Amino acid sequence: MWYYYNQKKGCERMPKKSKHPCGYPGCPQLIDAGQRYCEKHKHPDRPSAAKRGYNSKWRRLSKVYLRKHPMCVRCMQQGRYVPATVVDHIQPHRNNPALMWDESNWQALCKPCHDKKTWTEDKNPVYTY
Repeated sequence: MWYYYNQKKGCERMPKKSKHPCGYPGCPQLIDAGQRYCEKHKHPDRPSAAKRGYNSKWRRLSKVYLRKHPMCVRCMQQGRYVPATVVDHIQPHRNNPALMWDESNWQALCKPCHDKKTWTEDKNPVYTY
């Protein structure tokens, strides 16, 4: 009844899901459910994972590294023993092959630690290709 009454007055129907922030790091723009980015960030200029160097060679070497370093470095510093699932670059490589493939620049992290590090340290990445 309410919907029918307000529709006659020209009111719109209430949305089923609330809006959420744009998925682009640091963008507070609210967008409709089912979308990932606002109009400004619809096509972020970030290349695909394969173009950034995360190809079959990376997958193979990261699996070997995780076998050698099975525990999350950050969790171990806090006295917790959590299995590592991600090989992280300590210093982001930004398409620098020397940093990308240098094992001394790698660390084993669990997914929550990797996501937290990436969010806090890499909010506004600068890519040079």
